[in-house]
Formats: sequence, C-alpha cells, structure tokens
Amino acid sequence: KPLFLRGKRRITLTREGMLLRKRAEEIIGLVEKTKAEVTAGDESITGEITIGGGETEGMRPIAQAVRQVQARHPGIRVHMLRGDGYDVAERLDRGLIDFGTLIEPVDVSRYDSLRLPRPDVWGLLLRRDHPLAQQAAIGPEDLAGLPLLASRQMVGENGLSGWLGYDYEKLNIVATGNLVNNLVLLVEEGVGCALTLDGVERFAGERLCFRPLAPRLESWMYLVWKKYQVFPQAAEVFLNQVRANLEG
Repeated sequence: KPLFLRGKRRITLTREGMLLRKRAEEIIGLVEKTKAEVTAGDESITGEITIGGGETEGMRPIAQAVRQVQARHPGIRVHMLRGDGYDVAERLDRGLIDFGTLIEPVDVSRYDSLRLPRPDVWGLLLRRDHPLAQQAAIGPEDLAGLPLLASRQMVGENGLSGWLGYDYEKLNIVATGNLVNNLVLLVEEGVGCALTLDGVERFAGERLCFRPLAPRLESWMYLVWKKYQVFPQAAEVFLNQVRANLEG
C-alpha cells in the first residue's frame, strides 16, 4: 500500500503510513527497552523502569519508592510518563511500560495490582473570581448546567453517576482531556470549571483554586502490572520496595 503522498513541495503520510510510523516507534522503543534489560550487569543492579500514571497526590508513594531504590542502586533510572487510565492501560498492554497507576473508576482485575495508601479527593478547579469559589465545598446541585471540563476516563466511565443523584447526561461537559496543564489553561481562560483530583492546584497559578465535592468523593489509586510478568532486576527491586512500604 502507498505510504507517502508526494506533493510539489512536501511529502505527507497516508493513513497506512501514519500507522506504520506509530508501530515502528513502538517496536523501536520495545527493542531498546529489551536490550537494556538483557545487558544489565550482574555486579550491581542497574537498568530502567518505566512508569505511566496521572498527575495527582496519590503518586507520592511511587515517588518515595523511587527515591529509596535509587539511594541503594544509583544505576537504576526511572522514566515517568503521564496519561489518563486509557493511555496507561494501552501502553501497559503493549509492553511499553513496566508499571502503571490507575485511578477509580477502573477495573484492575486483568492486572496484578497493589492499592496505594492514600485516596485522591475529587473537587472542582475554578477561577477565584467564579461565584462558586466563595463556597467551602461543591454540591451536586452546583454542577447542574455548569460548563465543565473533565478527564476522558471520568466521562467514559460515568464516574460521578452515583454521587450526583440525578442523570449524568444533565452535566454540561464542554471539553475533555488527559493532560492536567491543558485543563488548567482552559480553566484560566474561562472555558469552564474542571472536575479533577486534589493536588492539581500545584499546577495552577494564583488565579485558580480547588474546592472539594460534598458529600466527599474519593478514588483509590492502584499500581498495576501485567499478570505473569517476568521482571528484570531493576523493576523487581522497585516493586519489592513499594510492597515493603505498604506493609510498613
């Protein structure tokens, strides 16, 4: 099949060409990852660990385990990739990352998993000049008709359906995304208020504030990896550290 469309001044990819490029990038990434795992020296634990996840306070136990592991084994390098639950699951299933973090609502039964110790709290990120910013908390009635920004996962899984007390379709979702910084920009520009997790305010400027939902709505985060996974030493050391921290 044709991969290129040749114009007078440039060459563009066909649909098949774009698919081939995407698959080639994944294949090369997997080759490099495998090479690093196989050639790691026996005299000391070295290697690379790739972790995909969101940008929430729930990631702190992961960061703590990384610090502890690297203090004992400086030759271990960690790559953190951000994305929502859909991005993380896709990368994990394709073997492009070693671990992922998934946030409820999500089904983790097809993975091995550990529940992390601190749940994230849902709330509304909004401008300080917004009328709702004067409230200490945000109730279901406050969201009706309000222009809202939300993650793809929250929309796809109807994550607020039990909390709302009314039909989920009545929410006015004007935009979705999987990158916190982009949602912050949309809130700053007045596109809407973002349904998000606590801790996101650290990415926001002074113009924005976070107000929790009431009744309180929490979501647990899970560290997940593929079932029957055979880990290289670096990844095994990291997982053992996370387990030890949770048991402690």
